[in-house]
Amino acid sequence: MTRIKKGIVVSDKMNNTIVVMVHTYRLHSKYKKRYRTSNKFYADNPENKYKEGDEVVIYETKPLSKLKRWTVVPPKEAVVNNQ
Repeated sequence: MTRIKKGIVVSDKMNNTIVVMVHTYRLHSKYKKRYRTSNKFYADNPENKYKEGDEVVIYETKPLSKLKRWTVVPPKEAVVNNQ
């Protein structure tokens, strides 16, 4: 089972790579209040078709470079996987 995350493209300055910011909510162990955290993931962007501000779905793959371990899901497959 591969991990899938949804986020917003923060940077597209690299060739064939984008930086995706994913926001998640966590629960504080003592006070039980929800708080938002964010993580950046480097994802493979074949053909450089995703630009800054786009909402994308990424999935985990084998390591492609030093930091890149995610790949963008094409839009048609993203709709099928979410149902």
